[in-house]
Amino acid sequence: MYPNTRADHMSQPFETLISDARAFYGELAKNNTRDWFTEHKSRYETQLKKPAKMLLNAAAPKLSGMLEQTVTTKLFRANRDVRFSKDKTPYALHLHMMWVPQGAGTQPVYFFGIAGEYVRTGAGLMNFNKAQQAAWRAWVSEREGDAFQARLDAASAAGAAYGKPELKRIPSPFDKEHPRGDLLRRKSLVLWKDLDANGSSDLVGAITQSFETLDPVMDDLRTFL
Repeated sequence: MYPNTRADHMSQPFETLISDARAFYGELAKNNTRDWFTEHKSRYETQLKKPAKMLLNAAAPKLSGMLEQTVTTKLFRANRDVRFSKDKTPYALHLHMMWVPQGAGTQPVYFFGIAGEYVRTGAGLMNFNKAQQAAWRAWVSEREGDAFQARLDAASAAGAAYGKPELKRIPSPFDKEHPRGDLLRRKSLVLWKDLDANGSSDLVGAITQSFETLDPVMDDLRTFL
């Protein structure tokens, strides 16, 4: 039997993407200049950008099947936007990519990131718009909020995490002692889950399995917001 050279070619970049990216960003952190990046640009293109795009395309059909809708893909640029930042170092120290369902802006997006300090999947809404904010508060303040909190707790028990609420106080007109005050103080919700920093022989499978862990919470956001 002849070897499946196409499968070998497709899988190899995924097996080394994490280690290659972390090594690259470790060196970039010590040499974050245009001269250094230009000198190593072919390495970035070959070891990071090309396999990252392949990973995006390989995972997209699986996520589309899970969500039962089309997703588009996005690989974030290597350059940082430094126009309004005090930090003028030109390049990001991470590789970030995203899968965007049709109608995103009103739906959670899904992402994967590699940096020196993390290898991470995630999903959520980065900022509630005005209508979503009103729907969120109405929803979590009622009995449905208990079931949603239970799904958040289940995701946390499976290794997911999420940040602190943005508001310091529970907004009016809700009771200042409301049992779901932490949820009412939120203006966004993004969950993330760390993956094995040593990589995986099936990175697409590891990513989609992680998305499945997060998706009961995301399904609620799609349904109620």
